[in-house]
Formats: sequence, structure tokens, C-alpha cells
Amino acid sequence: MSEIQQPTPDLRALDRLAGTWTVTGGAEGTVRYEWMPGRCFLLQHVDLTQFGEPVTGMEVIGNLRPFGEPVGADVVSRYYDSAGNTFDYVYELAGDKLTIWAGAKGSPAYYAGTFDADGTTVTGEWVYPGGGGYASTMTRA
Repeated sequence: MSEIQQPTPDLRALDRLAGTWTVTGGAEGTVRYEWMPGRCFLLQHVDLTQFGEPVTGMEVIGNLRPFGEPVGADVVSRYYDSAGNTFDYVYELAGDKLTIWAGAKGSPAYYAGTFDADGTTVTGEWVYPGGGGYASTMTRA
């Protein structure tokens, strides 16, 4: 039996996301982040409308730890939605700056956002190669 993994400092930093947020901008609705027991994984529940279409899904965020291997350095996620899509991301929170890369760290498709001083608003933008990104603001509900 393997030992119980402790959350990494980079994952624990995402505690600032825990709670329910109202999303405005290129997508509208709510997202809710909650810790799984043990706090090794942060779950995001998504209920948004984007381009007139519902976007409903769930994301599991944490450090990978495959059988018999050490814990991965990056905080990664897999998102699952009601249309059958799966998307992978890498999260990084440095100070007040939240970056979420689509696919691998350093990807040209990413979200860059900044927490305000009291931690109740995150303002940023999704950037896509070739354009088509959008501004997004999350406000703690």
C-alpha cells in the first residue's frame, strides 16, 4: 500500500480558488471549486453559457502520481464536459497571477488573470493562437 500523498505547495496555493464564483465576460454563469477529502485534488464544477451554448462540466486539478512514480512537478487538470469533451490544463499561481495553460505549460493557448487585493475578483483573459480569445472576470459569490 502506498503512503498518503500530501498536497504540494503549488497545489495548496490554489486554495484561493475554493468557493463559488460568478463569471462574466466571454462566458457567463458560475463555477465552484471544492477540495476532495485529503486536499490532493481541487474539483471545479462549471455551469456557464458561452456563445449562446451551455457549458457544463467538471475539472479535477492536482499533481499527477502514476503507479510507483514520484509526484509530478506541475499542477495539471483534466476537464470533462456534458458534450463529451476532455481538455487538459496546467495551473500556476505565482503571487496574485493565475496562469492556466491549455495542454502543456508554456502553450500559446492560455488564461492569464490577476487576483485583486482582497481576493474576491480575478480579472483576466483567455488568449488563443490566431485570435479568438476573450476577457473573463470571476467574482466571489
